[in-house]
Amino acid sequence: MAAKPLWIWIGIVAALLAAGCAGNKQQMAPANYARDLTTGMEFVLAPAGCFPMGDLWESGSKSEGPVHEVCLDAFYMGKYEVTQGQWKAVMGENPAYFQKGDDHPVEQVSIDDAREFIERLNRKSGRGYRLPTEAEWEYACRSGGKREPFCGSDQPSEVAWFDRTGGGSTQPVGQKRPNGLGLFDMSGNVWEFSSDLYGEDYYATSPRNNPQGPVEGTYSVKRGGSWSINPRFLRSTVRGRTDFDTRHYSTGFRIAFPAVP
Repeated sequence: MAAKPLWIWIGIVAALLAAGCAGNKQQMAPANYARDLTTGMEFVLAPAGCFPMGDLWESGSKSEGPVHEVCLDAFYMGKYEVTQGQWKAVMGENPAYFQKGDDHPVEQVSIDDAREFIERLNRKSGRGYRLPTEAEWEYACRSGGKREPFCGSDQPSEVAWFDRTGGGSTQPVGQKRPNGLGLFDMSGNVWEFSSDLYGEDYYATSPRNNPQGPVEGTYSVKRGGSWSINPRFLRSTVRGRTDFDTRHYSTGFRIAFPAVP
């Protein structure tokens, strides 16, 4: 059999190398789900994408506009709000006002308390957990940036606990319908902290790519509404605010971490 010319062998080697690189890229793609071994906390992948952030329905306050395009890198979002059981596993105590079970969301914590929880969890896991940015929160709430007035539905009762359905307290996480990404209770149950400082006019100057919020501010953003609130405040674009040291039985949080392919 005649020997193959050198250029054919070079082509074969190049093809094999390209296939190997493609295989490596496929292996390095982020998984759709993740779990924290310390707490059992579950996470869902929010894929990279762009979306129109803000009040698409022009039914909210001035702070919800103008609508502007935001593009985000992929990240993982907690499937549920941080529970009292998970808080106890990391912090060793339970500050919640409604101590009705480990599967209820932790509340009566400040944003500084939440950051201390995350810092301790990171020392155990090394994963890089953090609070979601406000843009990440809205993108995840709206099932990857879809046109959803509530987080996963146009009917709040399908996805949320609020003043007419909440029974006067928090409810166990994950009892209502999830949104399109598989996230529960992003509308209602408890308000959720974001990492952003609050700026009423921030949307007018927000950068397009991975916005982080204003560099200065006296309040922090909270999102999603709670068990105690009228459903009009559960809308996916409503922007709440809170002091850094305020603790309230209607406010908790969920955590996120970056997806690094």
